[in-house]
Parts: sequence; C-alpha cells; structure tokens
Amino acid sequence: MIEYHKTAHGITSLCMAFSVSRATFYRSMKGDSSKERISIKESPRRLLEYEEAIILATLNSERFIDMSPAEICATLLDEGTYLCSERTMYRILSKHEQNVDRRNRIRHHYSVPVLLAEKPNHLWSWDITKLKGPQKWTYYYLYTILDIFSRYVVGWMVAYRQTGTLAKDLIAESCLKQNIEPGQLNIHSDRGKQMRSKTLGQLLIDLGIIKSFSRPHVPNDNPYSESHFGILKGRPEFPDRFGCIYDARSFCRTFYNWYNNEHRHSGIGMLTPDTVHYGKEEMVLSKRQLVLEEAYEKYPERFVNGKPEVKRLQQMVWINKPKN
Repeated sequence: MIEYHKTAHGITSLCMAFSVSRATFYRSMKGDSSKERISIKESPRRLLEYEEAIILATLNSERFIDMSPAEICATLLDEGTYLCSERTMYRILSKHEQNVDRRNRIRHHYSVPVLLAEKPNHLWSWDITKLKGPQKWTYYYLYTILDIFSRYVVGWMVAYRQTGTLAKDLIAESCLKQNIEPGQLNIHSDRGKQMRSKTLGQLLIDLGIIKSFSRPHVPNDNPYSESHFGILKGRPEFPDRFGCIYDARSFCRTFYNWYNNEHRHSGIGMLTPDTVHYGKEEMVLSKRQLVLEEAYEKYPERFVNGKPEVKRLQQMVWINKPKN
C-alpha cells in the first residue's frame, strides 16, 4: 500500500498514517534479508566448544579433581602448559554447576552428645572461665568440676594459666575425694586445648573414666557449666576485677561454700547441691511435706488445688535428651 501511493503522498506521511516506521518499510522492500544481514562478530577471546570441553575434562580429571583452579593453573604453568586463566576455569565450573569447595579434606561430622545421669558421681561437667586481674589484659583462670545430677561442685581451682597438667591434677584429686571407681564416671567438656590434652586423656584412661566433648560452637552441649558460671558472675558481690590471685581464691572459697551448702537450686527441686549429692534429699523433702500438710489441715480453703505436694527431685538428668 505504501509502495503504491508513495509517489503521490510521500513515504514519510504514509508511514505515519499506517503507524509503520520507515526502517521497517525499507526492510520489507528488500524481501527476506535475514540471510543477508551481517552477523555480530564474536569476541576473539571466546573459547570454542571443544576447547571448553577439554578444560572441563582437565578440571575433573583424577589428578585435579580435589584442587582449586588457582592450584591447577600454577601446576600446569610449572609443567609448561597454559589452558586458560584461573577466572575462566571458575566460569566454566559455574556454568556446569560445579563451582564448589573442591579441596580433598576430612569432613568432620560431630555426633550430638547424649548423656544421662541417674545419680551423683555418674556424670561430671567441667570448664574453665576467666577472672579479670588487677590490670587490663590480665586474667586468672577458674577451673570448675560440676556433678550434673546434684549440681554439686566436686572440685575447683584458680590458677595463672590454662594447662592440661593442672586440669589433670584437679580431676585426679576430685576423683580421689569422691571415691570414683573405674567405669563409674563420665566426664564432659567442650573442645578446648586443655580438655583434649594427651596428659589429661591418659589420666582418664588410667582411671577408667569415659570422656565426651561438646560439638564446636554449640554452647547448649555443655549447659550446666555455662549456667553455673552465670550464677557465679551474677552474684552481687562478684567484683569487676580481682586485686590478686589470692583475692580470687578467697572469693571462690566463700562462693563455693555458699553454693554447695546454702544455695537452693531450681534445677534440683530447690534443694542444696550438698543435700542431693550426699543423699539427704528424702529427709528434707519429707520435712517440707509435713509442714505443708499441717498448713493444709489448718487452712484447707487456702489451697484451691487440693492437698499440696512438694516439688520432687528429677530422677534423670540429660545433656541433649532424646526426643523419644
């Protein structure tokens, strides 16, 4: 239509009337020009398909399967061979969804520690915490061994350093005080260097003690020691800094006497750790129950839920209790 009337009305006017661009009109006049168009020039740096296949096969070869592209590039250059740049290797791996950690290394799969205590001296947890010294960047180290079932601190020590030898001596002394028999005790800790020292490990083997460790970066695997240090450092009298190591030892001596013998712990039925650890809980609970029953008989209307019962002691204490 435009071609027929172009002489009379002009191409520009006709294109505007029919809402057609002039470029489209001129292309239509040339017929099917797709074959005549000049193809876009490809980059001279572009790899051919067979070259890319060779590079991918090299990257996935038995020799290089566990190496990074940087290491492969360096190895090939040392041998007088150049395939492509390190960046190109990464691009090819990404294209084929293989851009992952290629290093051949041990993949650690830490199992969840599942531990049960049904009586005192069945399961201990131990840890070390810092106590600030008189000056900035000076610390003392508090070693504490806690019985999981009774929450009783069976051993503690304040020292200048963290070493496996000091830990070994404290655990050996605590086992002697508690008359620990071979095969009786499990001891749990995090994965600190002192906890995994050969010196301590050999002692535990000699004493017939089973050891277990928390998973890395999982504080809930050692909750009792962490909670205990929270009680220690949450005391109103806990200082910002200790004047010397003797001040720290004096404070801890007073604290642990209070904690073991006077502190009513919510995790053990509001009993003291000493009461539970040495089997005196039934006597204390019976006395509490008698007082409640006397109050109930005197004022029954004040007990809307009926006859009161004292809170009983848990018979099983877990680290990572199974869901079933």
